[in-house]
Amino acid sequence: MSDLRHDPIQKRWVIIATERVRRPQDFHAKEEKKKMSFCPFCPGNEHATPPEIMSVKGQNGWKIRVVPNKFPALRIEGDTGRQGVGIFDKMNGIGAHEVVIDSPSHETSLAYLSVDDIVDLLKVWQERIRDLCKDTRFRYILLFKNHGDAAGASLEHPHCQIIATPITPRTVSMELQSCKEYFFVKERCLICDIITQELEQKMRVVRVGERFVVFTPFASRFPFETCIAPRFHQHDFLMTTAEELHLFAVALKDTLLRLSVGLDDPPYNFMLHNAPNVQWHPHRPGYWTTLEHDYHWHLEIIPRVTKMAGFEWGTGFYINPTAPEDAAKYLREIEV
Repeated sequence: MSDLRHDPIQKRWVIIATERVRRPQDFHAKEEKKKMSFCPFCPGNEHATPPEIMSVKGQNGWKIRVVPNKFPALRIEGDTGRQGVGIFDKMNGIGAHEVVIDSPSHETSLAYLSVDDIVDLLKVWQERIRDLCKDTRFRYILLFKNHGDAAGASLEHPHCQIIATPITPRTVSMELQSCKEYFFVKERCLICDIITQELEQKMRVVRVGERFVVFTPFASRFPFETCIAPRFHQHDFLMTTAEELHLFAVALKDTLLRLSVGLDDPPYNFMLHNAPNVQWHPHRPGYWTTLEHDYHWHLEIIPRVTKMAGFEWGTGFYINPTAPEDAAKYLREIEV
């Protein structure tokens, strides 16, 4: 029989449709790689991107580059220009949109970089988020990766993106509100309590490290959806130390390798769910009072092995044909 499961963070229901259960090999849908005659992210083609914001040097040139997106969703110049249009509201499309090129290698995805190279990449993430937080127009900075055509990657060369927005996205707002409400009642972090329970039950745990845990959420929306989170409370990714970044890099590489080996390099998205920009001005009264106590940063990975259809769009429910307990067991047993 199917389960209806509630996600206490996003306050949504998910249907775990066990009668539709599919074997992991049924999700193997490796995409044909695009044949590109020219890649603007490859070494030697630096002229094809906007002027770089920063770079990390390697032995034979650059190792990581950060450039403005050539076709940004939001533009950095100007002010927000908030205004009402009758019952509606609108504002200027102000923000920042950057591309972080993971490495010079066109063929090497993040899962197959060395741990040290991933650490360097994580440090760049921190540096760019920290810098964008200085702009008091921006309320939130989202870092994400689209891997594969089905996940929305327009270019094959491995890269991440960072978008800073002048509003707090709805998904983030819901997380912040849920965590704040939970702390108000219990004086504990909601995500800390979830992690504690997952570690006790072990059914959905994929990997436990010294500092980070990888698990499939109880109300997973998609098959093999995974979450990487600090085992101990930490509300802001920018607070992660060099030692912790190394342990996070190990956990991230291990998880992406398990997904790559187990699902034949599936398209995926990942999103860094981090604390909002506390330097945004003006603050709402009391808005950040408990943030450092009630929020808990984490990375969400979603393999794109199923598609949303009419029921999902019409109801906001998700139908997941693979129980997260089964997905975790399968990923745990993969040799990487």
